[in-house]
This record gives sequence, structure tokens and C-alpha cells, in this order.
Amino acid sequence: MLSETAYAKVNLALHVRARRDDGYHELESLFAFCMDGDRLDASVRGDGALRLTIEGPFADDLGEDEDNLVLRAARALREASGAGLGADLRLDKQLPVAAGIGGGSADAAAALRLLVRLWALEGAAIDLAGIAASLGADVPACLASQTVFGSGVGDKLSPVEMDLAGTPILLVNPLIECLTAPVFKGWDGVDRGALDPLAWRRGRNDLADSATDLVPEIDEVIAVLRAQLPSVTRMSGSGATCFALFGSAAERDGAAGRIEKDHPDWWTMATSLR
Repeated sequence: MLSETAYAKVNLALHVRARRDDGYHELESLFAFCMDGDRLDASVRGDGALRLTIEGPFADDLGEDEDNLVLRAARALREASGAGLGADLRLDKQLPVAAGIGGGSADAAAALRLLVRLWALEGAAIDLAGIAASLGADVPACLASQTVFGSGVGDKLSPVEMDLAGTPILLVNPLIECLTAPVFKGWDGVDRGALDPLAWRRGRNDLADSATDLVPEIDEVIAVLRAQLPSVTRMSGSGATCFALFGSAAERDGAAGRIEKDHPDWWTMATSLR
């Protein structure tokens, strides 16, 4: 049995530049990743079958059918490698679904990393990046799960010279589903300018207004986080998860405790950036 973490993704800034004719959007984002997330376990099946079970607090929000991104990733890797092996996969779903922190994409990327090890494919001539891109716009960034600048639809990745590892971060979600497609559809179409990844603290999330129109509780989450006096507070991705960065783990944990006490119906995760 091998295990892999599906690290929660955070968009430290997200600038939407244009709506494309194919329905996607040109955007610029600084992706960062948390130390924690979902957990994926796997063991080899000699019969070539792929089986997935899901457990954890958000298991009921996902299906174990063939369209699950973990199974799609496994099938794509098996086909590309010609390995002929199967796997029993178990996903411990700790991250809320449709939450703007890359849950499904992170799970797919974790499946690719895990099965490469499980099936002993290290060094094989496999286009992992291409497989990741075929599974979704965020999966390539989630594959490495390192701080990176994304452009295009989020799939054109460029390294950035910064080290955010260890930065204390608190994620908060009001546990209201915020679907990506309606949020992007509600974007007002105004290009507010490029994102300088080295100046991301002065950036923004251009989807925040659209997401808040759909989930007004996001405004309350942002207000509560700002009251904790972090260095940065912003919505991640298409919402509804918001994040706050702190100067110390003690400050983060104090904020988490206060929010959990005052809002026991919200989801929180106190962690740090990778």
C-alpha cells in the first residue's frame, strides 16, 4: 500500500483577461499549495482492474463512477504506459467539493504521482504533463504542487523566484457549493490588467464579485478573516473558499480557534504553504 497527498491548491491572485470563443477564459494566476489536503492510498491489482472507494467527511459529495477524476487519471496513465496492471484506490476526501481549492484536480494529480510509483513507471517515456492537461486546466499545476505562475487557461506554467514554504495559512469555506462554470459565466468581462507574480500581494481575484453574487456568504467569510488581522486575505479560485496568510503559526491557530467557535458550521483548515 502506497499513499499520496492531494495538496490543496490556492490561487494567491487570479486575473481574468478575456473570454475565449471556446468558452474558456484567458487568465493569469499565482498558484500555491498547502501542506495538507485529501489522501489517496493504492495497492496493486494483478487483474488489471481499477477500483475506487471514497471515504472521509466529503465522500458523499463525490461519486465512485467511471467519470471520477481519480479513475480517469488512472485509466489515462495505464493506457499511456501499457503497464497492464490495476489498482485498488482509496480516497480520503478531506477537502470540500466545488470549493476553489482544486480538490478534484489535486486528486487526479495525486493519482498520477502515486500510480507512477506503484506501477514502477519512474523513468518511463510517459508524457505525464500531457496526461495532466487532458484531465483539466488545473491538473498540470497540481501535478508538481509547487508555487508557479499560470497563464493561458491556467495550463501554461512558468517558474517564479519566490519561497513561500512554511507560510502559515488558514482556509475557510462556508460549506456552500460554488460551481466553477456559473462563476466564470458571471465574470463582467472587464480586463483589469496583468498580474505581476512577484507583486501578487497587490493583485486580486477577478472572480470574487461573480462568486459572491452566487454565494453571498463569501463576503462574511472575508470580513471575519480580515478581522483576524492577517497579512493577506482573498478568495481562492472560483470560491467559495477564502484564505488568510499570517506571520506566525500561533496567529493562524488563534484565528482558527476563534472562527471555529463563532462559526461551527464553517469548514476550516489551518496549515502552511509548501
